[in-house]
Amino acid sequence: MVRQLVASYVLLIALAIAGFTVPVAFTLTKQLEDDLELSVRREADTVALLLAAGDEPSRQALDRLVRAYEQQTPGRIELLPASAATDSAVWQHSPVLGADALVVTVPARSADGAVKGAVRVSFPEAPLERRLWQIWGFRAALAVGVLVLAAAAGVFVARRLTRPLRELTAMAARFGDGDLTARSVEAGPPETRTLSRTLNAGAERIGTLVDAQRAFVADASHQLRTPLTALRLSLDNIADEVDDEFTREDVAAATAEVVRMSRLVSGLLALAKAEGMVAPPEPVEVAALVEDRFEVWSPVAAERGVRLVAELPEEDLRVLAGPGQLEQVLDNVLSNALEVSPEGGVITVRAGAAGDRVDLVVLDQGPGLSEQDRERAFDRFWRGPALTGRGGSGLGLAIVKQLVADSAGSVRLVAAPGGGLGVRLSLRAATSPASPRSGG
Repeated sequence: MVRQLVASYVLLIALAIAGFTVPVAFTLTKQLEDDLELSVRREADTVALLLAAGDEPSRQALDRLVRAYEQQTPGRIELLPASAATDSAVWQHSPVLGADALVVTVPARSADGAVKGAVRVSFPEAPLERRLWQIWGFRAALAVGVLVLAAAAGVFVARRLTRPLRELTAMAARFGDGDLTARSVEAGPPETRTLSRTLNAGAERIGTLVDAQRAFVADASHQLRTPLTALRLSLDNIADEVDDEFTREDVAAATAEVVRMSRLVSGLLALAKAEGMVAPPEPVEVAALVEDRFEVWSPVAAERGVRLVAELPEEDLRVLAGPGQLEQVLDNVLSNALEVSPEGGVITVRAGAAGDRVDLVVLDQGPGLSEQDRERAFDRFWRGPALTGRGGSGLGLAIVKQLVADSAGSVRLVAAPGGGLGVRLSLRAATSPASPRSGG
């Protein structure tokens, strides 16, 4: 915006300079040409008077005048016969001078009007051109100097005018990155002050709503998990005291439903927490992240006969994400991959830079999903057996999608080479060093 304002300002100044300077320069050029023609014609008329007189004193004066003119000026005077008499002033090539010149020809008339001859005065164009170049060059240099000063003044004025907008942009960027305490200073013209007040009021309202949602998640977590836990304990106690086989089967079925409900409640709370999680992003080192999660999931993978393999570049890759979000994302993805991986299978995690993004891909060797199922897999409560297993709640990938979106990234499912499923995460690359992290 600053460049546009400066460009507009400089353009207006340039148009003003052109509108004032160019006509003046053309007028001055015409005036110099007219003055030169008038001067040359005056010399020609003087010589014509002496030539028409015809007496000896006039002839001697004529010789002295011609010699003096040729010595003191770059011009030339020619005396022509009466047959060449004419009255003209033209810019043309002069054979006498061998250059373009103003050629003025006047007849020499006696007192009775008889034509005694003619006088031709040739004055070269070069001195006039040098003078014109000086005039135009001075005005061009002056115009450039004025434009430079105008550009400098324009930058100062534009930056001063747009400073409130830059502050608003910085505030919006901080707010978009999750800093709900970001506020804009109400300064500048009335329009920007009104906009600042509106944005600050909106930020305050959003902060209040997010705080309320966080409080609800915390309360719901306590209020829902406690009775479910108590109900499961009660069912376990009943199962221990019942001898009837059919009753024990019914109690076992009820216990399984309570377990499934507990998982569903936990998934819903995790999703609500992910949707309400707003925190400024921080640099996360990809290699350290993968190493941490592999350390956590390696015992589970070993128990199921699955190998975890990391294929990471030597370069130090860092991405921007909210605190703890990528750990939870990778946990969900690895959990799903372990559920569907066959014994002896391999789960591969790959990473690579792609411009200002970093791609993180998790590949398994399970049965995979059809293209239609891959599009539905991020829907809440969608339970594809090949992806979530029998005990899944259908919320794992929905949580992954929400957490990745909170970090301004994207996620999609792809077919893995040779069969299986791939989860491709595209995240913002971080240019600053990664902040210290605690593993796990």
